[in-house]
Amino acid sequence: MHTPAAVPPPSSLVIERGASLRAFNTFGLPASAQTLVRIASEADAKKVVNDPELGRAPKFILGGGSNLVLTQDVDLCVLKIEIKGRRLLETREDAWIVEVGAGESWHDTVQWCLEQGLPGLENMALIPGTVGAAPVQNIGAYGVELKDRFESLDAVDMITGRTVTLDAAQCHFGYRDSVFKQRLGGKSVITKVRLRLPRPWQPVLGYMELERKIAETANIHPDARQIFDWVCDVRRAKLPDPAVIGNAGSFFKNPVVSAEQCRDIIGRDPEIVHYPMDDGTYKLAAGWLIDACGWKGKSIGRAGVYERQALVLVNRGGASGAEVVTLARAIQESVYGRFGIRLEPEPVVV
Repeated sequence: MHTPAAVPPPSSLVIERGASLRAFNTFGLPASAQTLVRIASEADAKKVVNDPELGRAPKFILGGGSNLVLTQDVDLCVLKIEIKGRRLLETREDAWIVEVGAGESWHDTVQWCLEQGLPGLENMALIPGTVGAAPVQNIGAYGVELKDRFESLDAVDMITGRTVTLDAAQCHFGYRDSVFKQRLGGKSVITKVRLRLPRPWQPVLGYMELERKIAETANIHPDARQIFDWVCDVRRAKLPDPAVIGNAGSFFKNPVVSAEQCRDIIGRDPEIVHYPMDDGTYKLAAGWLIDACGWKGKSIGRAGVYERQALVLVNRGGASGAEVVTLARAIQESVYGRFGIRLEPEPVVV
């Protein structure tokens, strides 16, 4: 008689020892976790806090692994966030409020919202990673950042086990930054994110690639689905699919400089791509700076710069985290030597 394999009771945590993390980081870098715990609910996060062994261990929070460079095995307790669920929470006069589980795919959520008739996230289509990681990084693309579409989030304090709700001000959003990369790094597990999608919907079309699409199609009044399709086309044309070639998307932040610095660089390099900011500063295109230094298509070891977009570093097959970091540092030195600008990496290096 066949005896079924033992199934852990619903109340128990799913814990793996010596777990490979290669499939859990989009660079496809080799590393393992001493302890990996799958968090499928808010209750799971609280169980970790109350566990005699896990509760005391330092934590590393892992979402989709799309903003991560692993250079070594992880001795911390890795919490893999897998909390699911999406729903329209509230319809207000000025906005739709959508609540999403932290383990949901960001891009799938953008698509889901459009299918429900809830526009507003289309400029951020095809950004890899999970919804729970979006506030950590304050993700953004084509003129829209997460903070522009953010209502609040729930998180479990990994010291006390209490659930806390944070609004935008409490998250301290900055350019690819938040309180979760600073004071609360590794100390809070985001479980749910509530997105605020403004009503009536207004398109955001101020980026060069979208203006080019308008000119090509003569569609001067695109709807949200059309913008979504355009953004997907543009991103697919210049960014590699992590399922095909390992990468973490844009590797460096676009540097922000003063108007005086910008004028100085334009004087030497009139072609430089730059965008004026509301505070009088200018954002420079990091990919342009890297390309100008001749890095596009180059490699160090098995880590390389993507041929179609110099802002993206790739795993050409079997690369180590150390090779990615070595390449990144060489690019930083090169850009600083020519332009006097220090590029700051976006991914977390572990």
